[in-house]
This record gives sequence, structure tokens and C-alpha cells, in this order.
Amino acid sequence: MIGGDGLTEAVVKEVDAALNAHGLIKVRVHGDDRDARQAMLEQLCDSLSAAPIQHIGKLLVLWRPLPAKEKTLDEDRKPGPRDVKVLKFGRPGQKPEVKQLRVLGNQRLTAGGQVKRAKPKQKSVKKRQAD
Repeated sequence: MIGGDGLTEAVVKEVDAALNAHGLIKVRVHGDDRDARQAMLEQLCDSLSAAPIQHIGKLLVLWRPLPAKEKTLDEDRKPGPRDVKVLKFGRPGQKPEVKQLRVLGNQRLTAGGQVKRAKPKQKSVKKRQAD
């Protein structure tokens, strides 16, 4: 929101942070002068290298593409093991048996509490011939 003080440095900083986080934002301007609102929209777009999308009444809509997030991708990294508690229920009136299982990244638990290994992904006949 842009209040009675107009477009201050703090407002520009907050709009920049919102554009970095969301890409498309709405800014409400509390002022009755349409020309002043249009000037604020142009000034924001110029200073933040954003695109004006809409100006309806006291609402300004700005867009800027999200910056690419830097990801450190380690190709050798696989999901680590997890410790899972499994309850095995016996006859009614008995306490359930609690088992602690370690499930690796290529394994999954069935509904019965058994550990299954993941099957290797099948390749098509054409891809196998190409290799």
C-alpha cells in the first residue's frame, strides 16, 4: 500500500522484495489523483524494471519475471534412509506390536508393513537397442 506520503524509498524497497518473492503483485494507492497514480506506476516500473499489467481505480498490478534460484545439484546424491515406526495389530484386546524399520531411498513400505525395493525403470526396446 502506498499511503499519504507517496512513493518513498521504503515503499520501493518493499515492492522490490514482493516482486522478487511473488513476481505478480497488487499495489493499492491511497490518493484521489489519477495522474499521480499513473506517474507512480510508471516510476515503479522504470526503477524496478517491472511491467505494468493493470491500473484500475486505486489498484496497480505489476509483474516482473522471478529471478532464477540457484540450486546446488549433486548428481550422486540420493535420498537418505528414514526410520519408520510400524504398528502390527494382533488380536483384539492385545497391545499392538511396534517395530522400528529403516527404509532406504529406493525402498517403500507396503500397507502391511513390509519393505519393498524399487524396481529399476524399464527402458523401451528401441532405447535398449540404441545402448
